Amino acid sequence: MVAQIPISVAALVRDGLVLLVHRHPWRRWYPDCWDLIGGHVESGELPHQAISRECLEELGVHVYDPLPIPMTVNDPSLDMHAFLVTRWEGEPVHAAPEEHDDLRWFRPSDLADLKMAHPASLSSILSAVQVATDQPLRTVRSSAEEEVSPASP
Repeated sequence: MVAQIPISVAALVRDGLVLLVHRHPWRRWYPDCWDLIGGHVESGELPHQAISRECLEELGVHVYDPLPIPMTVNDPSLDMHAFLVTRWEGEPVHAAPEEHDDLRWFRPSDLADLKMAHPASLSSILSAVQVATDQPLRTVRSSAEEEVSPASP
């Protein structure tokens, strides 16, 4: 049996929206589709450490308290570790143009119409957005600002 590839992904959720990245059409694996932010768990790294590193490298944000969530994928070669992230410092930006050609915030109702890297993960992503919107969670906007509720203007 071939060893599974450990992958960590994060559903960043703010104001009832989830952040997705669009994978370049020339990517070898899962080209030209929308996906959660994330990537390989490096040797000696724990999945939550990987998602913190990936969010910093690819979005330029420092995440806090990533919450493990179940994630369904139909690729048996992947050992998927998914996290709900509702607290981070900084504003997500397109910091990895070599990996993605776009990033956008989506309403849950928009997700079914997207070409997703892992279509089986759709219900898991929708559940994560629901959990985030049902809880009185706070998002860190920047180190210079006070924490504000996602519902605040």
